[in-house]
Amino acid sequence: MDVMPLLLLVAGSAAVAALARRVPVPAPLLLVAAGLMVSYVPGVPDYTLDPHVVLPLILPPLLYTAAADSSYLDLRAQLRPVALLSVGYVLFATLVVGYAAYLLVPGLPLTAALVLGAVVAPPDAVAATAVARRVGLPSRITTILQGESLVNDATAITAYRVAVAAAVGEGATWAGGIREFLLAAVGGVVAGLVLMVPIHWLRTHLKEALLQNTLSLLTPFVAYAVAEQVHASGVLAVVVVALYLGHRAWEVDFATRLQEEAVWKMVAFVLESAVFALIGLQLPVVLRGLGEFEGSTAAWYATALFAVVVATRFLWVYPATFLPRMLSARIREHEDNPTWRGSFVISWAGMRGVVSLAIAFSIPLRMHDGEPFPERNLILFLTFTTVIGTLVVQGVTLPPLIRLLKLPGRDAQAETLAEANAQAQASRVAEERLRVLLADERNALPEPLAERLRAVLERRRNSVWERLGQANPITGESVDDTYRRLSREAIGAERAVFVKLRDGRYIDDEMLRTLLRRLDLEEAAAYREAG
Repeated sequence: MDVMPLLLLVAGSAAVAALARRVPVPAPLLLVAAGLMVSYVPGVPDYTLDPHVVLPLILPPLLYTAAADSSYLDLRAQLRPVALLSVGYVLFATLVVGYAAYLLVPGLPLTAALVLGAVVAPPDAVAATAVARRVGLPSRITTILQGESLVNDATAITAYRVAVAAAVGEGATWAGGIREFLLAAVGGVVAGLVLMVPIHWLRTHLKEALLQNTLSLLTPFVAYAVAEQVHASGVLAVVVVALYLGHRAWEVDFATRLQEEAVWKMVAFVLESAVFALIGLQLPVVLRGLGEFEGSTAAWYATALFAVVVATRFLWVYPATFLPRMLSARIREHEDNPTWRGSFVISWAGMRGVVSLAIAFSIPLRMHDGEPFPERNLILFLTFTTVIGTLVVQGVTLPPLIRLLKLPGRDAQAETLAEANAQAQASRVAEERLRVLLADERNALPEPLAERLRAVLERRRNSVWERLGQANPITGESVDDTYRRLSREAIGAERAVFVKLRDGRYIDDEMLRTLLRRLDLEEAAAYREAG
């Protein structure tokens, strides 16, 4: 097996993603553009998207890290709009886009057109999260987009399976399709509910952070595989398990949390970067099989389908946002009034991604009677152009659109104030607990050490309030930046002394690593205290 193409893909995509952090272009767009350009470089091997790799090996960890970082409570509060988008919209888009393709492409059977509709129906979890982080969307819109993208893949994959069964001649019916959809959805949720408790129990009873994080890395693959083994939705199983573990992450020890955060950030960075680069690299593979649809005809189909995909989301989002409010007095009483600006952003933020391409590549080559699957290569091409079109057109225009609509961003001052109040309450309880403990003779400490414990609590309580201060009038630095800089300078001076002592053989390398790790934890704590 030649691993060089894989190494080049990972290294190249990581380099482009690192570059994206220094330019005002979202990383997904830069990665796709780089993949498109590299695909034309002579000697570059074909990177074929294998659905047997993407769906069970790449999709679960991406979903897991996105779901674990999501808020279960926020998602529950936005359950209706999330469900309307992740289930209702995907099924609506499958039917509308499929029927439009059936009318648009002469000779394309309706069943094959519905396969195309299911393939391009789900917006992408990675793209939605990446753009939401980059442009600083309001928290409610971010929650809705993230919640939608966590569940809609399950809806789309199930709709795709039903459409393929009808297309290849397995005698699928509407009743059978609805039954399969419900079984997959319920089965995926049940699989997640069954797995989440024993997995969490293991996480809290394993005593080593290394073992706990090994379990964490295995969890999304296990959840996906178990659910798929019983013909349920692996996507929903992963999401349910991740939401539960993320909600109860406070129950594992600090070493596990610190290590787990670093590990999953690295995994997500590598996979997200490689996935978007892979999208661009698919161009030669897709174009090679177009045949009779080359040139202006294929371009017309691609442009028309892209327009239908974009319009379909608007057709669903606005009624789904405002009709429930018009029909229900309870919703009007308990929920804030949505704005047309927020609905416009949600409508425009429907970028497609790697899941659509992976599903498209899993379309069977032949029907049950041995005939080739109708217009399979055209479906691949239209999926590819839709993914690229939504990423480029919507991804590029979304940040200026948000600025033009003047959507209120996150209120950093209010969030810092809430954090300060929470820290103050926790510090008061901790100080009382410490007072009781130190009053017990069994916990006797020399006064300098006892005073140090009290000082640490006081520093934590005051640090957030101090962040509300003004910028330095001389340097223009914020309080956060000054605090971090001074902490780094002081810790850097200590670090240099330790290295000098090691080089002079006053301490050995093992002791140096122990001392450096202590400083690293101090520096990490200082960084977090400053926000």
